[in-house]
Amino acid sequence: MRRFIEQRPIWSVILFCLAAVLIWMIFAVWPQWLTSLIGRKKIFLNALFNGITLGGLYFLVASGFTLIFGLMRNVNLAHGSLYLLGGYIGYGVASSTGYWILAFPVSFFVVGAFGVLLQFFVFRRMEGQDLRQTLVTIGISIVMADLMLWIWGGDFYNINPPSWLSGPIETFFITGVKRSTGEFIFMKYPIVRLVILAASVVIGFGMWLLLNRTQIGMMIRAGVDDRDMLSATGARIQLVFVGVFAFGAGLAGLAGVVGGTFQSIAPGEDIRFLLASLVVVIVGGMGSITGAAIGAALIGLAEQFGSVYLPTYAVVVTFVIMVAVLAFRPQGIMGKA
Repeated sequence: MRRFIEQRPIWSVILFCLAAVLIWMIFAVWPQWLTSLIGRKKIFLNALFNGITLGGLYFLVASGFTLIFGLMRNVNLAHGSLYLLGGYIGYGVASSTGYWILAFPVSFFVVGAFGVLLQFFVFRRMEGQDLRQTLVTIGISIVMADLMLWIWGGDFYNINPPSWLSGPIETFFITGVKRSTGEFIFMKYPIVRLVILAASVVIGFGMWLLLNRTQIGMMIRAGVDDRDMLSATGARIQLVFVGVFAFGAGLAGLAGVVGGTFQSIAPGEDIRFLLASLVVVIVGGMGSITGAAIGAALIGLAEQFGSVYLPTYAVVVTFVIMVAVLAFRPQGIMGKA
């Protein structure tokens, strides 16, 4: 942070001013002119929190994608299908057992095991052949989509959380003032979204620690830079890469349960989340967990604010961000040149 301020003082002042304005808009009671300009504060706060929680979901999907694509250089365009498969498995486990929390480990391990099969039978045989990996994984995603459509049909599925996570919780964010009594009106927000957001933050921080503060993370990064040299030291690099691929695929399955909880699971969601993962990785930078978090937050906020304030051009806003990043920083916000 200090280096950024020293190197870019003008940008630092601009970002500081924007952050101050945003904090004031979140916590202050809006004057009438601001309400007339952009609408009610409740709508603004809902769009803000929906964007942040959607960014948490995008991060869970994109973090697995950036591990596989950014670190291991494996082009897995079947990643969205892994997300959808995890959602369907989570729905089946939660509805059959009645335990919502059980859907997460089951989806993680089942989809992770499927990722091991992909790495062993597909990617290990096509290392360094990006075009072949792209074409083969597109074919795998099409086959998986047809199989899931055959098994689960074209209906929408929702995974119901337990009763203690149902309903809204009152927050400390003020949305208005009662005219009759002068009392503050506080925002209410679904508690399940807040819990999932907190879990996303914990998972992201754990992944960052794993990659940057452990011996396994050091081996992964060293294997990406120079696989032959790492193998010469006696490290079982193939076993490490299989574990990374399984973990990335498992995260996609875990995200499928999250998506099915506060959105829905249906055919077509695989393509949507694959595209979202690609945009997040491009914006944040390949191979960077921090970049994936920043990119996911930006894309989630852009989608939600775009749908509220620019509904006709909501999709365009997302790609404007991507084009701007590619124009001024082609390696991504946190990517290395």
